Amino acid sequence: MVLLSRSTLHHHHRHYRVPSSTKFVCLGPLYHPSSPFLPLQTLISNNDSYTYKKSIIVPTLSKETTKLAARALSTSAAATMVKAIRVHELGGPEVLKWEEVEIGEPKAGEIRVKNKAIGLNFIDVYYREGVYKAATIPFTPGMEAVGVVTSLGPGLTGRKVGDLVGYAGNPMGSYAEEQILPAEKVVPVPSTLDPVVAAAVILKGMTAQFLVRQCFKVEPEHTVLVHAAAGGVGSLLCQWANALGAIVIGTVSTKEKAAQAKDDGCHHVIMYKEEDFVTRVNEITSGKGVDVVYDSVGKDTFQGSLACLKIRGYMVSFGQSSGTPDPLPLSALAAKSLFLTRPTLMQYNLTREELLENSGELFAGITSGVLRVRLNRIYPLSQAAQAHAYLEGRKTSGSVVLIPDGIDQ
Repeated sequence: MVLLSRSTLHHHHRHYRVPSSTKFVCLGPLYHPSSPFLPLQTLISNNDSYTYKKSIIVPTLSKETTKLAARALSTSAAATMVKAIRVHELGGPEVLKWEEVEIGEPKAGEIRVKNKAIGLNFIDVYYREGVYKAATIPFTPGMEAVGVVTSLGPGLTGRKVGDLVGYAGNPMGSYAEEQILPAEKVVPVPSTLDPVVAAAVILKGMTAQFLVRQCFKVEPEHTVLVHAAAGGVGSLLCQWANALGAIVIGTVSTKEKAAQAKDDGCHHVIMYKEEDFVTRVNEITSGKGVDVVYDSVGKDTFQGSLACLKIRGYMVSFGQSSGTPDPLPLSALAAKSLFLTRPTLMQYNLTREELLENSGELFAGITSGVLRVRLNRIYPLSQAAQAHAYLEGRKTSGSVVLIPDGIDQ
């Protein structure tokens, strides 16, 4: 075993060759200001040698180590620390921790974005609880944000520093002051749109777009049932379906939410805590049922939603805020030849063209006044745990947004 320190190396002018079997105890950093720095294990693995003359380290490095040195130096120079929410274990809102993380510079095809506003969505809860599986633990949650481009990867065109951009979906990690994103995943945000408003609507609005325009194409005279009609997605679904000429039925939990749903275009509002929604839908449709149900609630409403459908009706289950629905035998669909789908936004935005078409239609709807964004509450990013608790308490009517600490509103 050899004890090594910077002073040891600099004051003993001798040649060291590092055999693979030698064990070292390092007493501080083994480098000199004029020489490259590498972890000691790198030197051992590559059998490099160092000669120390006149208190200056003169390295003789293998080609492999030279490449590693260049990469290590460039990464170290570019990396900075930013604050982010991290999840080290699955569980309730309390597992959301405010920490420092390292962020580097964008690689080819990437951009670095300084977030101005971050959207809060139930999918963030699903990942935090483990209903959906994150690729690694710990992880940074969040799948929606709007921010300003601060740097570009090598050779990237079509974007520039200073652009206001937004994204919704993958990659996860928007609960951070800054993040690296694939350039092809971001969309331009109109300069006339406030970043907070854009962050409140981009994921929810693009979800509403694919639900009413692609998954089941709503047309005039269709009758649609929207659960959680006063929620972030529900509010937009009601507005959009009404604008397309459909008859809209919405379910809500309170009188306040009922008033909002009515204002958002619901022709009929059902207070599900006071009346059975299946019975009311049957009365409203004279026993015919609805063409489509948009159900983000899941377990508590799933079976009733199926009962509300007309023959050849569409059951669109796009969330599970009350829990995962019980298993359903295929034979249950046969009685009315029903269609059942469990879609996700990412599968409907597979190409760059689909992404731009979806976001373009959403922003056009907002700027024209067809769609109104309801911003319910704003939290500092560091208080994401409180925001999650508020969302899970089913208190929201509209969207909740997180703002990186220190950004003025």
